Amino acid sequence: MIFLALKTEDGKMTGKISFYCRMLGVSRQGFYQYLANKDRPWKYQNLVDAMKEIASEDECNDTYGRLRMYQALCLKQPEGVSIPSKRTVYRVMEQIGLSHRPKRKPNGITKADREAMKSEDLLCQWRASSYDKTQEVL
Repeated sequence: MIFLALKTEDGKMTGKISFYCRMLGVSRQGFYQYLANKDRPWKYQNLVDAMKEIASEDECNDTYGRLRMYQALCLKQPEGVSIPSKRTVYRVMEQIGLSHRPKRKPNGITKADREAMKSEDLLCQWRASSYDKTQEVL
């Protein structure tokens, strides 16, 4: 859409719009809707400002996850900010790059030595020998 807006000078050049839309696989209605909403501010901008303010208050606040950020927003109750659901707080944090993802702990640190000689399976040998003895009794 941005390419199309640049090429047509934000829709002022009307002759080539349908050609560009066809080549890029975009509908004309979608292009005009993009032009109408291009300069509209993001509806969560007040929420983002409140989140960044909470994160900048203390150096430990940058590790806040969605639940702690939601609780901090409910506790602060910033003016002019309606606090949405926890899921919306999580999505907004993901979009602005504020979400904290802890590093995954490794499950298995020990690595098998592929060059080591494998030992014999003594349990299978015992099962086979005991199976043969039961066949002899019958």
